[in-house]
Amino acid sequence: MAMPIEDLLKLITSALEDMKGKDIVQLDVRGLSNVTDYMVIATGTSNRHVKSLADEVSFQAKQNGVAPLGIEGEMSGDWVLSDLGDVVVHVMQAEARDFYDLERLWNPALKQELSSVVEPRP
Repeated sequence: MAMPIEDLLKLITSALEDMKGKDIVQLDVRGLSNVTDYMVIATGTSNRHVKSLADEVSFQAKQNGVAPLGIEGEMSGDWVLSDLGDVVVHVMQAEARDFYDLERLWNPALKQELSSVVEPRP
C-alpha cells in the first residue's frame, strides 16, 4: 500500500528540517502539472549541504517504502531534484533558487497576481 501523500509530505519536510534545510515550501501543483501533485522546495547552504539534504530525503523515503523514481543533479550539488512520484523535491542553493524562482512559476496565486497587474491591450 502506498504512503498517503500527507504523510509523505510530512516525512519530506521533517527530513529537510532535521538536516537544517532553509525556506522549505510545499506547493500544490495538482491541476497545473500532469507529472506530480506536489513540489517541495528547500535551500541548502553549499554543494555538500544540498547533496546531504537530498540524500536524507531519499533515505527517509526508502525507509518508509517509497522508492525514488529518479534523482537528478547529484554531481553538481547546485540543484538536486528527487522524484518521489506524487511529490517532486527540489533542493537548491540560494543562487539557483533565486534564479529559477520555482515558487513564482508554479504558484497559481502568484500567477494570478501578476496577470492582474498587466492590463490587456485593446
